Amino acid sequence: MAGFKKLIFIQLISWLLLASAGGYFVASAFDSAASSAQKKAQNVVSNYINNHTIDEISPQRIQQALADGTTFSSFILRDYEGKELINIQSPTPLPSFAAFIAQSFDSIRPQFAVNKASDIKVEFLINAHNLGTLLQQALFIVILISGLMAIIPVIFMKAMLKRLNRNISMTVAEIVDVYINQNQVSNGLEASIDNTKLKKLAADLVPSFNRLSHFLQSKHEDIQNAAHSIKQEAYKDIVTELGNRNMFVEYYEKHIENSEKSTFGSLAMIRCSELQSINQTRGYQKGDEYVKAVADIIKHISGTYTGSKVFRLNSSDFAVVLPNVPLKESERFGDNLQSRFTQYQQNQELSSVANTGIVGYEKGKPLGELLSVVDNAMSMAQSKQANAWHVQRESDLMNNVSAGFGNQNWRKVINEVIESKRVHLVMQSIMPIGKSVKAYAEIQVRFKTEENQVLPTASFLAMAEKLDMAIEIDRLIIDTSLEKIKSRNFSEKYFGINVTASSAHNDQFVIWLERRLLKDTNIASKLVFEVSEFGLQQNIKASKRFIDMVHRVGARITVERFGVGLTSFKFFRDLKPDFIKMDASYTRGLEEDKNNQYFMRLMVDLAHRIGVSVFAEGVESQEEKHIVETLCLDGVQGYYIEKPKDI
Repeated sequence: MAGFKKLIFIQLISWLLLASAGGYFVASAFDSAASSAQKKAQNVVSNYINNHTIDEISPQRIQQALADGTTFSSFILRDYEGKELINIQSPTPLPSFAAFIAQSFDSIRPQFAVNKASDIKVEFLINAHNLGTLLQQALFIVILISGLMAIIPVIFMKAMLKRLNRNISMTVAEIVDVYINQNQVSNGLEASIDNTKLKKLAADLVPSFNRLSHFLQSKHEDIQNAAHSIKQEAYKDIVTELGNRNMFVEYYEKHIENSEKSTFGSLAMIRCSELQSINQTRGYQKGDEYVKAVADIIKHISGTYTGSKVFRLNSSDFAVVLPNVPLKESERFGDNLQSRFTQYQQNQELSSVANTGIVGYEKGKPLGELLSVVDNAMSMAQSKQANAWHVQRESDLMNNVSAGFGNQNWRKVINEVIESKRVHLVMQSIMPIGKSVKAYAEIQVRFKTEENQVLPTASFLAMAEKLDMAIEIDRLIIDTSLEKIKSRNFSEKYFGINVTASSAHNDQFVIWLERRLLKDTNIASKLVFEVSEFGLQQNIKASKRFIDMVHRVGARITVERFGVGLTSFKFFRDLKPDFIKMDASYTRGLEEDKNNQYFMRLMVDLAHRIGVSVFAEGVESQEEKHIVETLCLDGVQGYYIEKPKDI
């Protein structure tokens, strides 16, 4: 395109030069013709006046003979005294360009003729109109011919360039097709071109295509490496840096379910039994530290098995693949895990750490089916002592209903806890901020087996909900708490008791609780029942009936884990709780998180306007406590304030 523009520029300059040269020659020819015409006119006039006397010359004759308007544009006759005898003027203007040339070359000048014998003097100007017209026409022809000489090559060149570009495009397109079909470089591409009509046209393009091929290959490798890195990051758990569930699924499908060779081994699932409790009571930062510690223990124990892989499936579950390890050997793996978990439990003052379910796998086993079996194994392990493990074998599944095997065992354990009332109560106080605030101590529960082993609290309560036994557990906790308060003469202190949303929404439970509290009205006035925000929102009408009953007997209500759901101001107005307890996630890193500070401050302002006190849970450091105080909350709870202690 740049060459074509250059050609147009050159042709334009050439046209201007040719037009200028042609115009100059035409102008010169006009000047020469005008001079010749003037000489001829002068000879005619001289001959005429030399053959006549002054008396014989009259205007009429002059008009007829010489000054007819086509030969002269001006004719003046004077006598010997210089007196004008005849003055004939018939001016005819020249065409504009001819006038410009005549003026520039001074071609048309006054001419003189004298007859001394007769004392006749003549001054005249010739009429050059016809010459000027011819000049104009000649100049137009010159410009037209020179323009055609300049434009015609451009037109032909443009067509040639289009045809050439089309040929080049088709050549490159066919070379690309050959390259794609061959998918090779160097000699292979040259050999393919040799067998086509492109040989002459495309031979010079082969080196460029070879370079392009190598460049694309290098870029493809870079993209693959970058994609692999991105995939690794996307498949990596942030807290433990282990592979996540997606990586586990991909690994299982590739190396086990769809493996080309025969394979077998053991799959272990480890569940962090205290994660929820730690997040609520100590904060999410401590929860992350707990998860990291469990991950380190798992990696250390599984690292002694060749080819083992560890993945974090979700917030609380880990999966360990032990290739070529039979179930008998996996029992030793479970023992080692339990031993290390127990050590960590004692060091961190926890009621338990994690439970382990183990199953065997083989080639072609669907992952969904395997996870269902290992989940049963996990349920069995959780129903045993702290940090217990359980191996699920095929023979066990044949003798029991697969889908409900773990549930049946849990139901048995929960029934034993209820019948034997094996609950252990601890309390964690809420420290008030300000003298006018009435705070209380939250009663927390630990459940034990027949062997006096502490069961995972979160798992126990979750299974109780799943098996529709939560109401019985809530009754047991409330009865045990009231008896403990009476026996220890704590009637002057305030205590908080957790109630599940399913119990709060159950009419029979509400009736039972009202009758039970009316028996001990002096203690009822010192109780605060804690229900989760999410649970209350599931049935606003039932929640309001429960809260109204609690207020009738003189007790109070706390909305715990506040801020997790989508609470509106109407929620406060309708339910009218006495306290709200901000979820521990808002306390985590509070000194650096301005958004959480703003949200907590907003909630405090709204709550105080309707007479609701606001507490913060999960306070773990002095900095967090200081920020909570500056935000004008009414109380704080957490491991920095007080650890759970026996009642």
